[in-house]
Amino acid sequence: MNVLENVPLAPLTTLKVGGRARYFAEPKTTSEVVEAIQFARLRDLPLFVLGGGSNLVISDAGWPGLVLRIAIPGIDERSENGKTLFEVGAGEEWDRFVTRAVARNCAGVECLSGIPGSVGGTPVQNVGAYGQEVAETIASVLTLDLEDGQIRELCAEACGFEYRTSIFNTSEQGRFIILRVTYSLEPGGKPRIEYADLKKHFAGFQQTPSLSSTREAVRRIRASKAMLITPGDEDCRSAGSFFKNPMLSPQQYDDLAARAKAKGLQIPSYPALDAQRKVSAAWLVEYSGFSKGYRSGRVGISRKHSLAIVNRGEATADDILALKDHIQQRVEELWGIHLKPEPVFVGF
Repeated sequence: MNVLENVPLAPLTTLKVGGRARYFAEPKTTSEVVEAIQFARLRDLPLFVLGGGSNLVISDAGWPGLVLRIAIPGIDERSENGKTLFEVGAGEEWDRFVTRAVARNCAGVECLSGIPGSVGGTPVQNVGAYGQEVAETIASVLTLDLEDGQIRELCAEACGFEYRTSIFNTSEQGRFIILRVTYSLEPGGKPRIEYADLKKHFAGFQQTPSLSSTREAVRRIRASKAMLITPGDEDCRSAGSFFKNPMLSPQQYDDLAARAKAKGLQIPSYPALDAQRKVSAAWLVEYSGFSKGYRSGRVGISRKHSLAIVNRGEATADDILALKDHIQQRVEELWGIHLKPEPVFVGF
């Protein structure tokens, strides 16, 4: 395994900000992962596992230890109890796996098409979009437990999945390195058409959309919001949705509704959100003065998606954080809600 020194990290992220890694390795097997861990421990180096770089902000100071970019490949497939199980290496590109699943006519991840990043990152954030999340289909996660060096396979329940969270980014953050993820999909299943954008796209269709047509629709919708990585598109230099949709108590929701009414506004209603008492973070951001295309120096809001903070060119991580803080402050002042960021923050 080759360990490199002083590697720039910004080019390895979709936001394109951040400093250098003191050491950098790209293990392609479990044994190489173990070797990298030993390298870090012998030198008492802090460790960070980098996935596809699509959902994180790296500090301008970079990372003082070892950055591991897990590159374990492979997609294996088998049938079990009427389901199709896909065992996928953590280093596989997420959308490549989705393409494979849809081509095999297996339902469960079609609405997650076009999301950048690697498979190993999906359990960490419980990645979700357009009415689906990976917690619904993950059967197990194969991990290396850094506490004792053992390989452990965790069932879905043990992963503690909740909205955009898991044990991997909460209670057990930093303990496990994800090596492989097994997804249980429905052969011949119908696509999930719940989100408003998808319903609008397929309005008037006489037949149930196919998985492939749903995948293409999701990709078109994502592209229209600059959420599909397109080389040269400034609005794609983002970490995706920067804030989570807030989950509110009945009292909080009533307070928000009253504040909106006082301004002559109405909180938008989406069935996929309403079922969990969530409200649109995008709506809160827009109605706090940060409309699509907002600009503040070298950073701004995407012209296509009000939840995406974008690097307009030569931005620093500090620039990104300054805009994040400004948005959070205004939303809290106007609406009484604290927006929680979605990306991982590294080296701050």
